[in-house]
Amino acid sequence: MQSTFKLIRRFIKILLLSVVGLFALNVVLFLALSSQGVSNAGGWEAAKNLGQELQETDAGFVLSKQGQEILKERHAWAILVEDGTGNVIWKSDHLPEEIPLHYSVAEISYYTRGYIADYPTTTASRGEDLMIVGHPKTMYWKHMTPTFDYALIAHVPQILLIFLCVNLVAVFFIYWISVGGVLRSVNPIVTGIEALPAGKDVYIQEKGLLSDLACAINRVSEKLMRQDRELKKKETARANWISGVSHDIRTPLSMVMGYAGQMEEDASLSEQNRKKAAIIRQQSTRIKNLVNDLNLASKLEYHMQPMHAQPVNLVAVARQCIVDYLNLDLNPQYTISCETGKEFSPCIIEGDKELIRRAINNLIDNSICHNPDGCTIVVSVAESNAGYQVSVEDNGVGVTEKELDILRNTPHYMMNDSGTREPRHGLGLLIVQQIVAAHGGSVTFSCGKAGGFRVQLQFPKLPEEKKSVQFPNTTWL
Repeated sequence: MQSTFKLIRRFIKILLLSVVGLFALNVVLFLALSSQGVSNAGGWEAAKNLGQELQETDAGFVLSKQGQEILKERHAWAILVEDGTGNVIWKSDHLPEEIPLHYSVAEISYYTRGYIADYPTTTASRGEDLMIVGHPKTMYWKHMTPTFDYALIAHVPQILLIFLCVNLVAVFFIYWISVGGVLRSVNPIVTGIEALPAGKDVYIQEKGLLSDLACAINRVSEKLMRQDRELKKKETARANWISGVSHDIRTPLSMVMGYAGQMEEDASLSEQNRKKAAIIRQQSTRIKNLVNDLNLASKLEYHMQPMHAQPVNLVAVARQCIVDYLNLDLNPQYTISCETGKEFSPCIIEGDKELIRRAINNLIDNSICHNPDGCTIVVSVAESNAGYQVSVEDNGVGVTEKELDILRNTPHYMMNDSGTREPRHGLGLLIVQQIVAAHGGSVTFSCGKAGGFRVQLQFPKLPEEKKSVQFPNTTWL
C-alpha cells in the first residue's frame, strides 16, 4: 500500500505541476501574441493626430505629410464632419464610394462607437468639428455595447475564485476518472510484489489493464512456493539423515573406542600394538566429535537446537574453558592465557552457557589443530560501546588474505578438500558463527597482532534491569 500511495502522490504532483505550468504558459503566450497585435488605443490616437495635422488655409483644408503617412501606414481613410450641419467639409484621398458625405446626429452617435459601411471607425474632436477615421474591415473588431453592471465588477475577485475552484474540481474529477482505473489495477500488483519477498502465497486476479503482469506475478509466486516446498523437503531430509547417521554411529563407535582403550591399557600387548590402539581411540574420538559437530550444525541451521537462555558471565566462561584445557595435561608447546581487563568486571549477556563454551572450545581447538609445532593462545574478554567481545588469538602460522576473504564470505568453506593430512577450516568455525548468530552477535576473522589467526566474537549486552533482577548483590570472581 505504501507504494500505491507514493504512486498516487506522484500523479497528483504531476497534475498540479501540469496545471500550474499550463496556466503560466498560456499567460506568457497570450501576452506574447497580444504584444504583436494592433493596440486598441492606436485608432483613437490616429484620429487625434490627424485632427492636429489637418490645417485650414484660405484655399481649404490641407493635410500635412505626417498626417498622410499615418493614413498610408494604417491603410485608412478620414473625413471631417462639420458641427451643426453634419456635412463632410474635408475628406482624404481614396475615400470609398459607399461612405456618405452627410451625417445626422443619430448617425454620428452610432458611427462613433461602431462602423460606417462595415469599416471600423475611431473619432476625435477638431475644435467644434468631428474627425472620423475609417480602418480596414479586418483591422479591428469593436464591442458596441461595453456596459457592465457595477456589482459584477465589484465581485470580480470572488467570481474568479469560484471559477478557479470549479475548474480545479473539474480537473481532479476528470483526473480521477482517467487514472482511477490504472490505480485499481496497480494496487493489487504492488501488494503482490511486496508480498513475494515474505514468502507468502500470492494470487492476483488476471483482469484489467495489467492482466498480463498479474499473470506473470502469479506464475512467479507459484514457482517460488514450489521451490520453497521442495527446499524444505530437502532440508528436512538432510537434517533427518544427519540425525539418523549420528544416532546410528554412536553405538558402534562407542564399542570401537572402548575396545581400543582396553587394548591401549593391556600390558600383554606389545608397545607397537598399544600405540596403534591409542591411534584408533584418538581417531575414533575425532570421528565422534565430527559427528556431534554435524548434528549440532544441522540443529542450529534449522533452529532445532533448544536455547537455554539465562544470564551468562563471559569472563567466567572463558576462564572455565582455559582451565578445562589445562586440566587435560596439554602439550607443553601450547600455552593458553586469559585477559579480562584491569578491573576484571563481569561481562554479562543473556544466552546458553554450554553453547558459548562450545564456541570458545572450537576456536581453541582450531588454533591447536592448525599449529602442530605449538603456539601461544590468548583468550580475552573486553567491553565496548556495542557490547562484549570475546577474542581467541594465536601466534601460529596464521592465514592469508585470500583465505580470510573466503572465510568471511563462504561459511561452509574447507581450506583443503583434496587431502586428509593438511589442516582445514570448516565445520568448527561454521558452528561458532551459528552459535554467535543465535545470540544476536557477529563473528570477525582477521590476522593476529603476532601474525597468527584471530577470531572475535561480538555479543550484545544484558540490560541492567535483567542483570539486577537475576543477580542481586552478586560479586563476580
